[in-house]
Amino acid sequence: MTPPDRQSPGPQRVRVTSPRMRATASQPRRAVDDIDEQTGIGEVYMRALVGSQLRLALGVLGGFVVSLCALPVLFALAPALRRVEVLGVPLPWLLLGVLAYPMFVVAAWAYVHAAERAERDFADLVERR
Repeated sequence: MTPPDRQSPGPQRVRVTSPRMRATASQPRRAVDDIDEQTGIGEVYMRALVGSQLRLALGVLGGFVVSLCALPVLFALAPALRRVEVLGVPLPWLLLGVLAYPMFVVAAWAYVHAAERAERDFADLVERR
């Protein structure tokens, strides 16, 4: 028997650790990784970018077509304009033959700048995540 003044020690403490304690901490996933690995969230990001570019292209194309088609409608509604001549060239020919090309340039310029802005916004969104 043990003497009363001396008690037996209690159970020993055991330290329990995970086998993964020595593993390095994983880096948080970046959106770029999701896009590169073609995960579901990466597909959502890319669909959003392609969708915004498609809306932009359709908007620019629609604006160009509407403005270009408005000229024949204008000449149909105001027949007197069809007989106007500028430097010996009928006004409808001048507007439809010459005005269309600067309109192409302006539409292309607007599209390029808006597409670059959309891509910068997308890159900012991806980097912030």
